[in-house]
Amino acid sequence: VILNGIMMSTASWQMFISSFSQKNQLILVDMLDQGQSSKLEGLEYTQDIQVEVVKTLIEKLNLKDVALFGISYGGEVAIKFAIKYPHLVERCLLFNTTAYTNNWLKEIGNAWNLASTNAEQYYGTTIPVIYSSDFYESKIKWMSDRKKILLNVFANPVFQRAMVRLTNSANSLDERQNLHKIKCPCLIVGCDEDAITPLSHQKYLHEHIKNSSLVIIPGSGHASMYEKPLLFSSLVLGFVHSLIIPDVV
Repeated sequence: VILNGIMMSTASWQMFISSFSQKNQLILVDMLDQGQSSKLEGLEYTQDIQVEVVKTLIEKLNLKDVALFGISYGGEVAIKFAIKYPHLVERCLLFNTTAYTNNWLKEIGNAWNLASTNAEQYYGTTIPVIYSSDFYESKIKWMSDRKKILLNVFANPVFQRAMVRLTNSANSLDERQNLHKIKCPCLIVGCDEDAITPLSHQKYLHEHIKNSSLVIIPGSGHASMYEKPLLFSSLVLGFVHSLIIPDVV
Protein backbone atom coordinates (compact mmCIF):
# COMPACT_ATOMS: atom_id res chain seq x y z
CA VAL A 1 0.00 0.00 0.00
CA ILE A 2 1.58 3.26 -1.16
CA LEU A 3 0.75 6.62 0.42
CA ASN A 4 1.60 9.68 -1.67
CA GLY A 5 3.61 12.74 -0.89
CA ILE A 6 1.50 15.86 -0.46
CA MET A 7 1.45 16.99 -4.13
CA MET A 8 1.42 13.49 -5.57
CA SER A 9 -1.34 11.26 -6.89
CA THR A 10 -1.56 7.64 -7.97
CA ALA A 11 -0.41 8.80 -11.42
CA SER A 12 2.93 9.84 -9.90
CA TRP A 13 3.89 6.17 -9.55
CA GLN A 14 3.46 5.21 -13.20
CA MET A 15 7.16 4.50 -13.75
CA PHE A 16 7.24 2.07 -10.80
CA ILE A 17 4.01 0.13 -11.38
CA SER A 18 5.58 -2.62 -13.49
CA SER A 19 8.35 -3.50 -11.03
CA PHE A 20 6.28 -2.96 -7.87
CA SER A 21 3.37 -5.10 -9.08
CA GLN A 22 5.39 -7.96 -10.56
CA LYS A 23 5.37 -10.01 -7.35
CA ASN A 24 3.04 -7.97 -5.16
CA GLN A 25 -0.54 -6.85 -4.95
CA LEU A 26 0.09 -3.13 -5.43
CA ILE A 27 -2.40 -0.69 -3.94
CA LEU A 28 -1.99 2.97 -4.91
CA VAL A 29 -4.02 5.42 -2.84
CA ASP A 30 -5.13 8.98 -3.42
CA MET A 31 -5.88 10.19 0.08
CA LEU A 32 -8.62 12.77 0.60
CA ASP A 33 -7.89 16.00 -1.31
CA GLN A 34 -5.42 14.15 -3.56
CA GLY A 35 -5.77 13.09 -7.18
CA GLN A 36 -9.08 11.41 -7.99
CA SER A 37 -10.33 11.23 -4.40
CA SER A 38 -12.95 13.51 -2.88
CA LYS A 39 -12.13 17.13 -2.16
CA LEU A 40 -13.02 18.30 1.34
CA GLU A 41 -14.16 21.76 0.28
CA GLY A 42 -14.84 24.10 3.19
CA LEU A 43 -13.55 21.67 5.81
CA GLU A 44 -10.60 21.78 8.17
CA TYR A 45 -9.10 18.46 9.19
CA THR A 46 -5.97 16.75 10.46
CA GLN A 47 -4.07 13.75 9.16
CA ASP A 48 -6.16 11.57 11.46
CA ILE A 49 -8.85 11.47 8.77
CA GLN A 50 -6.32 10.08 6.29
CA VAL A 51 -5.41 7.35 8.78
CA GLU A 52 -9.06 6.28 8.85
CA VAL A 53 -9.19 6.29 5.04
CA VAL A 54 -6.27 3.84 4.97
CA LYS A 55 -7.83 1.66 7.68
CA THR A 56 -11.13 1.47 5.81
CA LEU A 57 -9.34 0.61 2.57
CA ILE A 58 -7.27 -2.18 4.13
CA GLU A 59 -10.30 -3.68 5.88
CA LYS A 60 -12.61 -3.31 2.87
CA LEU A 61 -10.11 -5.09 0.62
CA ASN A 62 -9.33 -7.61 3.38
CA LEU A 63 -5.61 -7.04 2.90
CA LYS A 64 -3.20 -9.23 4.86
CA ASP A 65 0.56 -8.95 5.46
CA VAL A 66 0.46 -5.27 4.51
CA ALA A 67 3.71 -3.51 3.69
CA LEU A 68 2.79 0.13 4.23
CA PHE A 69 4.91 2.61 2.29
CA GLY A 70 4.75 6.37 2.79
CA ILE A 71 6.87 9.21 1.48
CA SER A 72 6.87 12.71 3.00
CA TYR A 73 3.20 13.50 3.85
CA GLY A 74 2.33 9.87 3.18
CA GLY A 75 5.08 8.80 5.56
CA GLU A 76 3.57 10.95 8.28
CA VAL A 77 0.22 9.24 7.77
CA ALA A 78 1.95 5.85 7.75
CA ILE A 79 3.61 6.64 11.09
CA LYS A 80 0.28 7.59 12.63
CA PHE A 81 -1.34 4.48 11.16
CA ALA A 82 1.34 2.09 12.44
CA ILE A 83 0.98 3.61 15.90
CA LYS A 84 -2.83 3.39 16.01
CA TYR A 85 -3.36 0.13 14.12
CA PRO A 86 -0.21 -1.98 14.57
CA HIS A 87 -2.14 -5.20 13.95
CA LEU A 88 -2.86 -4.13 10.38
CA VAL A 89 0.77 -3.54 9.35
CA GLU A 90 3.30 -6.30 8.73
CA ARG A 91 6.13 -3.91 7.87
CA CYS A 92 6.54 -0.22 7.21
CA LEU A 93 8.65 1.86 4.81
CA LEU A 94 9.15 5.51 5.73
CA PHE A 95 10.90 7.68 3.14
CA ASN A 96 11.82 11.36 3.50
CA THR A 97 9.42 11.92 6.36
CA THR A 98 9.09 13.12 9.94
CA ALA A 99 7.17 12.43 13.13
CA TYR A 100 6.84 16.12 14.00
CA THR A 101 5.93 19.32 12.17
CA ASN A 102 8.29 21.77 13.84
CA ASN A 103 8.08 25.55 13.59
CA TRP A 104 10.56 25.63 10.70
CA LEU A 105 8.43 23.19 8.68
CA LYS A 106 5.27 25.12 9.54
CA GLU A 107 6.80 28.29 8.10
CA ILE A 108 7.64 26.43 4.90
CA GLY A 109 4.00 25.35 4.74
CA ASN A 110 2.84 28.90 5.37
CA ALA A 111 4.98 30.12 2.48
CA TRP A 112 3.42 27.48 0.23
CA ASN A 113 -0.07 28.57 1.26
CA LEU A 114 0.67 32.25 0.66
CA ALA A 115 1.80 31.44 -2.87
CA SER A 116 -0.99 28.97 -3.60
CA THR A 117 -3.23 31.24 -5.70
CA ASN A 118 -0.49 32.09 -8.21
CA ALA A 119 0.79 29.14 -10.25
CA GLU A 120 4.20 30.66 -11.05
CA GLN A 121 4.78 31.72 -7.45
CA TYR A 122 3.62 28.35 -6.13
CA TYR A 123 5.97 26.52 -8.48
CA GLY A 124 8.90 28.75 -7.52
CA THR A 125 8.18 28.38 -3.81
CA THR A 126 7.64 24.62 -3.73
CA ILE A 127 9.41 22.80 -6.54
CA PRO A 128 13.09 23.85 -6.75
CA VAL A 129 13.78 23.05 -3.08
CA ILE A 130 12.28 19.58 -3.45
CA TYR A 131 15.24 18.54 -5.61
CA SER A 132 18.97 18.62 -5.03
CA SER A 133 20.77 21.39 -6.89
CA ASP A 134 22.85 18.93 -8.91
CA PHE A 135 19.76 17.05 -10.09
CA TYR A 136 17.99 20.29 -10.99
CA GLU A 137 20.97 21.44 -13.05
CA SER A 138 21.66 18.13 -14.77
CA LYS A 139 17.98 17.47 -15.55
CA ILE A 140 17.01 21.00 -16.53
CA LYS A 141 15.11 19.92 -19.67
CA TRP A 142 13.10 17.40 -17.63
CA MET A 143 12.44 20.11 -15.05
CA SER A 144 11.38 22.58 -17.75
CA ASP A 145 9.01 20.08 -19.35
CA ARG A 146 7.63 19.19 -15.94
CA LYS A 147 7.15 22.88 -15.11
CA LYS A 148 4.81 23.33 -18.08
CA ILE A 149 2.67 20.45 -16.83
CA LEU A 150 2.71 21.57 -13.21
CA LEU A 151 1.80 25.18 -14.00
CA ASN A 152 -1.48 23.96 -15.51
CA VAL A 153 -2.14 21.87 -12.41
CA PHE A 154 -1.18 24.67 -10.03
CA ALA A 155 -3.50 27.13 -11.83
CA ASN A 156 -6.56 25.05 -10.92
CA PRO A 157 -8.40 26.67 -7.96
CA VAL A 158 -9.66 23.26 -6.80
CA PHE A 159 -6.07 22.00 -6.58
CA GLN A 160 -4.97 25.23 -4.88
CA ARG A 161 -7.55 24.91 -2.12
CA ALA A 162 -6.84 21.21 -1.67
CA MET A 163 -3.13 21.89 -1.24
CA VAL A 164 -3.78 24.49 1.45
CA ARG A 165 -5.99 22.03 3.34
CA LEU A 166 -3.46 19.21 3.00
CA THR A 167 -0.63 21.48 4.15
CA ASN A 168 -2.63 22.69 7.13
CA SER A 169 -3.62 19.13 8.05
CA ALA A 170 0.02 18.36 8.88
CA ASN A 171 0.51 21.34 11.20
CA SER A 172 -0.60 19.44 14.31
CA LEU A 173 1.58 16.40 13.63
CA ASP A 174 3.57 15.32 16.69
CA GLU A 175 3.98 11.59 17.25
CA ARG A 176 7.37 11.78 18.98
CA GLN A 177 6.03 10.35 22.23
CA ASN A 178 4.28 7.48 20.45
CA LEU A 179 7.00 6.10 18.19
CA HIS A 180 7.73 3.30 20.67
CA LYS A 181 4.29 1.88 19.85
CA ILE A 182 5.41 0.94 16.34
CA LYS A 183 6.28 -2.75 16.61
CA CYS A 184 6.67 -3.91 13.01
CA PRO A 185 9.98 -3.87 11.12
CA CYS A 186 10.54 -0.43 9.60
CA LEU A 187 12.83 0.76 6.83
CA ILE A 188 13.60 4.45 7.25
CA VAL A 189 15.21 6.26 4.33
CA GLY A 190 16.60 9.78 4.28
CA CYS A 191 18.59 11.83 1.80
CA ASP A 192 21.59 13.97 2.64
CA GLU A 193 20.37 16.89 0.49
CA ASP A 194 16.73 16.85 1.60
CA ALA A 195 15.79 20.47 2.37
CA ILE A 196 12.16 19.73 3.30
CA THR A 197 12.56 16.93 5.84
CA PRO A 198 16.29 17.00 6.65
CA LEU A 199 18.20 13.87 7.58
CA SER A 200 17.98 14.67 11.28
CA HIS A 201 14.26 13.81 11.13
CA GLN A 202 14.91 10.32 9.80
CA LYS A 203 17.71 9.78 12.31
CA TYR A 204 15.25 10.68 15.07
CA LEU A 205 12.77 8.14 13.73
CA HIS A 206 15.45 5.45 13.68
CA GLU A 207 16.54 6.24 17.23
CA HIS A 208 12.98 5.97 18.56
CA ILE A 209 11.48 3.13 16.51
CA LYS A 210 12.97 0.02 18.03
CA ASN A 211 12.76 -2.42 15.13
CA SER A 212 14.01 -0.05 12.43
CA SER A 213 16.85 0.28 9.95
CA LEU A 214 18.11 3.57 8.52
CA VAL A 215 19.42 4.01 4.98
CA ILE A 216 20.88 7.31 3.80
CA ILE A 217 20.82 8.11 0.09
CA PRO A 218 23.72 10.40 -0.84
CA GLY A 219 23.34 13.19 -3.36
CA SER A 220 19.55 13.28 -3.38
CA GLY A 221 16.98 15.82 -2.33
CA HIS A 222 13.45 15.27 -1.02
CA ALA A 223 12.09 13.55 -4.14
CA SER A 224 14.23 10.42 -3.86
CA MET A 225 11.98 8.38 -6.17
CA TYR A 226 12.69 10.71 -9.09
CA GLU A 227 16.33 11.50 -8.36
CA LYS A 228 17.46 7.93 -7.63
CA PRO A 229 14.75 5.68 -9.13
CA LEU A 230 16.82 2.49 -9.40
CA LEU A 231 18.13 2.73 -5.84
CA PHE A 232 14.68 3.78 -4.63
CA SER A 233 12.94 0.77 -6.16
CA SER A 234 15.73 -1.56 -5.01
CA LEU A 235 15.29 -0.43 -1.41
CA VAL A 236 11.51 -0.76 -1.54
CA LEU A 237 11.41 -4.18 -3.19
CA GLY A 238 14.34 -5.53 -1.20
CA PHE A 239 12.69 -4.68 2.09
CA VAL A 240 9.22 -5.81 1.05
CA HIS A 241 10.44 -9.18 -0.21
CA SER A 242 12.91 -9.96 2.58
CA LEU A 243 12.00 -12.64 5.05
CA ILE A 244 11.94 -11.44 8.63
CA ILE A 245 15.05 -12.98 10.15
CA PRO A 246 15.48 -12.92 13.94
CA ASP A 247 18.56 -11.28 15.41
CA VAL A 248 21.50 -13.58 16.09
CA VAL A 249 21.76 -12.32 19.64
